[in-house]
Amino acid sequence: MGLPLDKPLIQGSFNTLKNFFIKKWEKKGESGTEWEIFSSFAKFRCNMSFFTSEYDCKLDAKGRLALPSRVKAVLPEINGNELVLRRGFEPCLVLYTTLEYKKINARLSSLSEFNDEHRRFQRSFFRGHTDVELDSAGRINIPKRLMNFAGLEKEVVLVGMGNRLEIWNPDRYEEYLIQDAGEYSKVAEKLLADD
Repeated sequence: MGLPLDKPLIQGSFNTLKNFFIKKWEKKGESGTEWEIFSSFAKFRCNMSFFTSEYDCKLDAKGRLALPSRVKAVLPEINGNELVLRRGFEPCLVLYTTLEYKKINARLSSLSEFNDEHRRFQRSFFRGHTDVELDSAGRINIPKRLMNFAGLEKEVVLVGMGNRLEIWNPDRYEEYLIQDAGEYSKVAEKLLADD
């Protein structure tokens, strides 16, 4: 029997899929192809995160940021509590899952240590990064030097950027958005329109 490419597979939750494949595995035994496909799907699902939306958040007096439940829900199941925080190219902080950061690190590692421009870029890029871990209350601790860089105080905006999150001072965030609707439309056309 082939895989049913209908509602349970396409629209069903991860648990529905898991239960479907476990039942198939029990019927066919460990050699069932459905289980092999599910295992591949589960590994893919556990390693991907896609962050969207804006969240108004608060830092506590110790510089801890509680991640919204919707953000925590899309963290990977494997190493999901381990994150990397770094200075952004703008005055903000960027938060990555460990897996996503390893992809960036692999690209940076491919740069030549014998090239002055490459070394200077690596030095600047790595200078402001730190490993952070979610505590039992779902918070990360933002070091003071990074808070100062981004001008973070009590109120912050957390912005989902697909593979990463940005943490902004709300006033600065507004300065870095495209404010004009016409300009926004032109940029969208330039970057997203099919050629």
